[in-house]
Amino acid sequence: MKVRHRARIVALQALFEIDIAHHDPDTILQQRLAYKPLPEAGRDFARALVQGILEHQAELDALIQDNAPEWPLDQVAVIDRNILRMAIFEFVVEGNTPLKVAINEAVELAKLFGSDSSGRFVNGVLGAIVSKGVGSSHWERAPTE
Repeated sequence: MKVRHRARIVALQALFEIDIAHHDPDTILQQRLAYKPLPEAGRDFARALVQGILEHQAELDALIQDNAPEWPLDQVAVIDRNILRMAIFEFVVEGNTPLKVAINEAVELAKLFGSDSSGRFVNGVLGAIVSKGVGSSHWERAPTE
């Protein structure tokens, strides 16, 4: 299993716990990394995912809601919601992950950790975002103070 894939799994597990239990993100990530050791590049990638997703959560959630309007965000399965946040962060906000890779990884994670319909749901929401032409070049960052 490739390092970035393993890092995504660690980040997803951390995000799930943060979302459910509201535990401290740094503590959770340290615990996950202690349990599933990664090379330095993998640890850095997992940290960047978790920190970036938490920093941009409101914008990510708005994109999910806009592209899955029949599913109120609080009714989307926690695992699916966090997989979507991660994929959208990777190809919309960060922009360093190729679109196809981000979507494929998200669908694989949804099949691995989600319900029977998670893969289709995740693929559908991400496909809707892509069809609207949303990407890193379209991301509007709020001015920093």
